[in-house]
Amino acid sequence: MARILIVEARFYDHLNDLLLAGARAAIERGGHQHETITVPGALEVPGAIALAAEGGDYDAFVALGVVIRGETYHFEVVAGESARGIMALTMDGLCIGNGILTTENEAQALTRARPTELDKGGGAAEAALAMLALRERFAG
Repeated sequence: MARILIVEARFYDHLNDLLLAGARAAIERGGHQHETITVPGALEVPGAIALAAEGGDYDAFVALGVVIRGETYHFEVVAGESARGIMALTMDGLCIGNGILTTENEAQALTRARPTELDKGGGAAEAALAMLALRERFAG
């Protein structure tokens, strides 16, 4: 049984609740344990994962959040830099499923977040578990 840490950037509560439901269901279907922590925004997700990884208490991580395009360049910075930070951590060997949605509007985010539709929270958890299985395969 693996221990999975879900790190959520809780900015849009109703959307995050959907992402969390999908992620938790996927982890529990696999018979694994999970814990959830919340950070202020998507830019803080990679840092929180890095800090949690130092303790060695978790086998994999799920990054969740929603970034919706606004009227400024801030969207590109947050979307790109959070993804870059997560990718850097995966290249260092951490098993992370990236479920940070980057959408044009709330309707797109709802479609992707709902467990009954695209279930990107569940997909991120499944990706983290798949990477964990690969790490275990190659470690043996």
